[in-house]
Amino acid sequence: MNTNVHRVEPGSKVRMKDFDPDATPLCGDKADGKEQSLKVQQRLGELQELLYAEHHHKVLIVLQGMDTSGKDGTVRHVMNGVSPSGVQVFSFKKPTEEELDHDFLWRVHAKTPGLGEIAVFNRSHYEDVLVVRVHNLVKEKVWRKRYEQINAFERALTASGTVILKFFLNISREEQRKRLQERIDDPKKHWKFQHGDIEERKLWDDYMDAYDDVLEKTSTKHAPWYVIPANAKWYRNLVIGNVLADALDSLKMEYPIVDLSGEVVD
Repeated sequence: MNTNVHRVEPGSKVRMKDFDPDATPLCGDKADGKEQSLKVQQRLGELQELLYAEHHHKVLIVLQGMDTSGKDGTVRHVMNGVSPSGVQVFSFKKPTEEELDHDFLWRVHAKTPGLGEIAVFNRSHYEDVLVVRVHNLVKEKVWRKRYEQINAFERALTASGTVILKFFLNISREEQRKRLQERIDDPKKHWKFQHGDIEERKLWDDYMDAYDDVLEKTSTKHAPWYVIPANAKWYRNLVIGNVLADALDSLKMEYPIVDLSGEVVD
């Protein structure tokens, strides 16, 4: 599967309006897509075990998207076949007082993966050039500097052996409206609904402008962004699963050889 069709090429001009959230170019059939996803889940389970056993690499997955875009669902479905012992999921919300006393990357760096681990950021350091920008929480001259600071941070992570995969889950405004309404109508989903979601929805265009800059300025060779059409949940899961599996495959990992005492043999 050539998932590169969804990758934002470094240096390219980005306009969110050019991306179709309904597109399913790599698999147009839902039933086939779900069947393929099951195979990808099995493949990911094997690759994650190898990652953990070899203990040479680290993987950081960044998930960004508007409310209801499916960040939680992505984690639940894509990681379904992966051992919980090798994966950690972090969600970065409003900074604490202690976190505000440090630079904006301080709290994030502490959660990056160790050797053999996969870390998933469900929202991330990019909130500091998204929410912060849209709500004017800091001056423009402050958040504009953060693009290069983020690039430098991610460059340092990759230099230390971290594979970084960043996904923007692209849903339409109409699809978001439907999903928010489901949260209101379905008693089992009431807990997901927050009145603040409606207020944030009013700022949709401002967020799209902010995402234009994020994707354009921070999709790099070492840490690329993928814009994933996410109106179809099954397609979202299929593509992200394949991107992750292909990235792990490319590491050419091998199980360590150990002697009878359990020591790793060079």
